[in-house]
Amino acid sequence: MKESGKSSSSPCAACKLLRRRCGHDCVFAPYFPADEPHKFANVHKVFGASNVSKMLQELPEHKREDAVSSMVYEANARVRDPVYGCVGAISSLQQQIDVLRTQLAMAQAEVVQLRLRQSTGITNSPTNSGSPIMGSQPKGYFHMDLDVDQSNCLNEPM
Repeated sequence: MKESGKSSSSPCAACKLLRRRCGHDCVFAPYFPADEPHKFANVHKVFGASNVSKMLQELPEHKREDAVSSMVYEANARVRDPVYGCVGAISSLQQQIDVLRTQLAMAQAEVVQLRLRQSTGITNSPTNSGSPIMGSQPKGYFHMDLDVDQSNCLNEPM
């Protein structure tokens, strides 16, 4: 478990924001140190101090740090995107993966096509007179004719 590192006169970030006395049994102190006020501010905005307190008290101590980490991550995502939160980021990344998979499949197909041409002795250059691709690469060896509008990939949730 993470120690709060606070002195007896310095309240944790949660108690400071809530303007209350921070006791030695404060449930927030180990997870929201005074030197990281932004961490609790977003969690408080999204979940509310009472709900966070209840969630932490219901969990065994060894699971609380992970729960706080998750709450902070989700709260920060909700502040950036109030509607979709983490799901919006995941959706955007999934769209990027789909575009990259399509590009990879096209590149692999082009490599197979070029290897087939090379193995049969066909070239794009009439000066090579049937020899495998020597000296000149056929047009499009690593060129991909896939134009993808990626501006929508980051902005449109699924």
